[in-house]
Amino acid sequence: MSKPKPDTDERQSPLGTITADMIAADGPMPVDRYMALALGHERHGYYMGRDPFGRAGDFITAPEVSQMFGELIGIWCAAGWQMMDAPAEWNLIELGPGRGTLLADLVRACSVMPGLRDGMKVHLVEMSPALKIMQSETLKRAGIEATWHDRLEDVPDGQSLIIANEFFDALPVSQLQKQAGQWHERVVGLAADGKLTFGLASERVAPALVPSWAATAADGDIAEFSPVRDAVAREIGRRITKDMGAALIIDYGHMRSAAGDTLQAIRKHQFAEVLAQPGEADITSHVDFEALTDAITADGAKAYGPVMQGDFLIKMGLKEREEMLRARADARQRIRLSKGAQRLVSGNQMGQLFKVLAVTHPGMPKPAPFNVEPA
Repeated sequence: MSKPKPDTDERQSPLGTITADMIAADGPMPVDRYMALALGHERHGYYMGRDPFGRAGDFITAPEVSQMFGELIGIWCAAGWQMMDAPAEWNLIELGPGRGTLLADLVRACSVMPGLRDGMKVHLVEMSPALKIMQSETLKRAGIEATWHDRLEDVPDGQSLIIANEFFDALPVSQLQKQAGQWHERVVGLAADGKLTFGLASERVAPALVPSWAATAADGDIAEFSPVRDAVAREIGRRITKDMGAALIIDYGHMRSAAGDTLQAIRKHQFAEVLAQPGEADITSHVDFEALTDAITADGAKAYGPVMQGDFLIKMGLKEREEMLRARADARQRIRLSKGAQRLVSGNQMGQLFKVLAVTHPGMPKPAPFNVEPA
């Protein structure tokens, strides 16, 4: 991603006008409601009618960087299927499948395992009509049949492998800010000129609603938490514990809960103002992996990690896979392979910012590569 620069486009977006009218009528809205509206408004929400990926879009995800990313996730899934005792029927579930690129690469790689695809049922959790169409086209070319759902709760129970790459960062996050020793919810209101602006609700937040780790926060600190993320994580953990399965979660974020404002907007591969043009920019926040782990293990599931994405991919065999592909590639393809691998694992690109969390049924052995002892 390029160096952060402000987006200087001053025009009001259609959803910005709608949001301002809602606030004028009903008062300031919490940050999580604003984020949900900006991303998921049925007509003007950011994800509802566009392809945000790639050079022509606003950002690039790991599956679009290199096929090796999806292939290594496929190898992980093949090992996970064996850890589940190679069930005759099982679910492969992806949350937020993007263009379907990850799933296509994943299935191609894990299909080398005899019997794995025989009873595999693919389920995709996706809210965007536009992305559902793109996913359908990608999977059709790959010869993969799938069923789409709006929520994870709608996917049939059963032994499952669940993949979530850059899914949790886009789920709405709530923010609290400490002022004069008291916590207040951060809200979006209207400035004197009619533009959207951040503010604080006048009511104090009950101490029971403040995350426990924020007890030592100073005035001015911002605490983020996400009931929506927690609910999805608990559902993943419930499924894994009930039916025997595993999950792999990859996202950018921090290992431990800590104060800070991580809400951000991305437009045309640059950082933008979060409130400037709702519906025209991707809005995300960093994933709190400590809170996510607490939620996903609440019913007894076992978590491994999180670890740096770079470390995970290297241990899963990224270098070996790159060499295999280079052996039958031309000069231009070899350059592309090297650049892709470097972007995925480099500490100043995706290798450290992105973390990987594996989750399994408590009766299953350690998943790869957490079962490999350090050299």
